[in-house]
Amino acid sequence: MDGTRQTVATVGDLARRARTAADNLDRRYFVGLTGPPGAGKSTLAVALCAVLNSPGDEFAGIAPMDGFHRTSRELADAGELESKGRPGSFDIDGFTAKLGELRSSAVGAEIRWPVYDREIHDPVPDGVVFRRQRIVVVEGNYLLLDEPGWRDVRAFLDECWYLDAGTESIEQRLYARHVAGGKAPEVARARITHNDLPNAALVAATRRRADLVLTPRGQEYLVRATR
Repeated sequence: MDGTRQTVATVGDLARRARTAADNLDRRYFVGLTGPPGAGKSTLAVALCAVLNSPGDEFAGIAPMDGFHRTSRELADAGELESKGRPGSFDIDGFTAKLGELRSSAVGAEIRWPVYDREIHDPVPDGVVFRRQRIVVVEGNYLLLDEPGWRDVRAFLDECWYLDAGTESIEQRLYARHVAGGKAPEVARARITHNDLPNAALVAATRRRADLVLTPRGQEYLVRATR
């Protein structure tokens, strides 16, 4: 998967790439998974950990950016509830502080990480607990955003992969996600049009800052190195 030419990789190939890099470090290895909403980042993160972990040996864990959403109450009080999901609706200082804490901690130290609960539509604390995990899969839309606060995220990542996907596929996944979360069909479509797709365009501009660009092709990925 080196060089500038495009190659094909399975989840197993990508997991082995991360494992090889982690084995050469005396600390945790951080790999970012970024891309537009609905691109399949969470699915890939779970699949990577399924390959990397064995029963009784949790070698990799997921650190989702979504755990740092500002709460719905906070956004509503500020008159910003409609902006939920945009960069300003996240606690970027809390996110980078927690990344720094996890990066500097020794393997074996217990670090708790918040997650976003799609049933209550708010973050919950301590959803993930890192202890012996050697690989941290940091997953989120804005990991490569070149804006104040956000641009600090890249320094915590050893490598960052951009998950590319077509607009039609993204819209289908987002629609299913919104409806499953309790939104009426017309509300789901409006959110996709007025919030999700503009966010996707913002994220697309960050693709050039990734180490690898991954394009789903069935059960495999087309992989292009950007440097």
